[in-house]
Amino acid sequence: MLRKLTVRNYAIIDHLEIAFSPSLNIITGETGAGKSILLGALSLILGDRAESRSLFDESEKCVVEGVFDIAAYGLESFFGENDLDFEPTTIIRREINTAGKSRAFVNDTPVNLPILKQLGAQLVNLHSQHETLELSSASFQLQLLDTMAANDEPLKSYQLHFRQYYRQRVLLDKLESQSMQEVGDLDYINYQYQELEEASLQTGEYERLEGELKLIENAESIKAALERISQVLDGEQAATSLLTTAQQAFRQVSGFDNELDALKERLQSAAIEVQDIAAEVGRFADKTAYDPERQQEITERLNQWNRLLAKHHLKTGDELIALREQLQAKISGADQITQDIAEAKKQLILYKELLEQAGKALSENRKAQITVIEKMVADRLSYVGMPDARLMVELQLQAVENATIEGMDKVRFLFSANKGSRPDELKRIASGGELSRLMLVLKSLIAKSTALPTLIFDEIDTGVSGEVAHKVGQVLQELGEQHQVISITHLPQIASKGQYHLFVYKGLHNGKTVSRIKSLDSEERTLEIAKMLGGEKVSDAALHNAKELLSLS
Repeated sequence: MLRKLTVRNYAIIDHLEIAFSPSLNIITGETGAGKSILLGALSLILGDRAESRSLFDESEKCVVEGVFDIAAYGLESFFGENDLDFEPTTIIRREINTAGKSRAFVNDTPVNLPILKQLGAQLVNLHSQHETLELSSASFQLQLLDTMAANDEPLKSYQLHFRQYYRQRVLLDKLESQSMQEVGDLDYINYQYQELEEASLQTGEYERLEGELKLIENAESIKAALERISQVLDGEQAATSLLTTAQQAFRQVSGFDNELDALKERLQSAAIEVQDIAAEVGRFADKTAYDPERQQEITERLNQWNRLLAKHHLKTGDELIALREQLQAKISGADQITQDIAEAKKQLILYKELLEQAGKALSENRKAQITVIEKMVADRLSYVGMPDARLMVELQLQAVENATIEGMDKVRFLFSANKGSRPDELKRIASGGELSRLMLVLKSLIAKSTALPTLIFDEIDTGVSGEVAHKVGQVLQELGEQHQVISITHLPQIASKGQYHLFVYKGLHNGKTVSRIKSLDSEERTLEIAKMLGGEKVSDAALHNAKELLSLS
């Protein structure tokens, strides 16, 4: 519900603040005084594009601000999805600078125009002779049909199954895409893996072979060095013999001093260590020998390792083994994807069957109500002066693959305004005035069943007068009992039905024509309706008729 609209520096408006009632608001006024300009300003905060030539004073920015009560519209998820702070009383502001650049804000948070447009569509429904897109929208037609047919539960059930089916189809598409991408690489991956697997690479093997090859290549010099070491440690006059002599000498001084005894122990340990080293050197010298066959074998094996390292642009043996494991995991993953695809297809078939059942049930509910709905619309159209008008609803059940969140039905609203004329699509056959009244009728029929946005009717009175105008006014009045309605009108019969009457007029400000608006009290309202009945010179008869119209409302 729109509680207040503030407009500054727009078209011929320098500054206006307008409060609205929650029921039927009537706007009347002089021709060219700015009634339609108000709608233009409102459309800015609903996401329409802005131009700098719309500025009243080109040296200042334009600001349009709307205060909305949105508690009843269930918009919390919309606000959350778009990172906006939800407030039951929400302020939408649009600013246009002197260069024509605009900014939009929702509760002081900047938003782009697409988000503003989405939000605006849920808060205000503007209908004039030139705005017929909603009536021709299949989405609106199905929504209207479901509302009038009380299809809330079947629709919820269908949408639950649709989301399950859609998510599963997305999952399957993703798996199949991933599989196709990997299948293209799988042959090469298999080839790389088999090559590494057949090489039988072992952890630590590369480093061990490098060490062994160095020993073989340097076997003669190593053996010669070891023999010299052995001579020094264990030959005649070698270290072990000298250490034995020293130990015997230490026995002669044993027991005379603790420090000497400690030195004797240390020498004994050193002698044992030297003897052990001498034995190890001997064993190593015995096994060290030049082996050309083993050298060739190791060289070939290392060449195999190096070729694989160079091929895969790696530096260490551990990296090559890690690559082999990664390739193996990819091959196993490809097998897993194949299994996942098979499982996803089975699940998709199940969800498809459930969706198809829910879609057919929803369609049957819709079809069962079409005759009732067509009669209700025809009766209501007759009431507002279109006795021969007919609305026909066509439903065609489609395949589940063409299902949308709104159902499996393809819908068409066909309209005939006159007896004997062939029904056709609304945009091809109905005039602006007829569409306006049809929209009013449809909105009035669903008003008690759903929370409608603010409804604005501009020029809905075109082509009607007298008793028909009175009935159109009654329908607007009834609609206003359920929802906020704003009607711009030239007819006194409609104007008299409002609970709140705003009058737009022209004034002067610094020598420039400006638009002004005011709320009319009871006496001012009677005078305004009398002028609408009889012109600027108000007669007693016009005043009497105005009072009578107001008394009937």
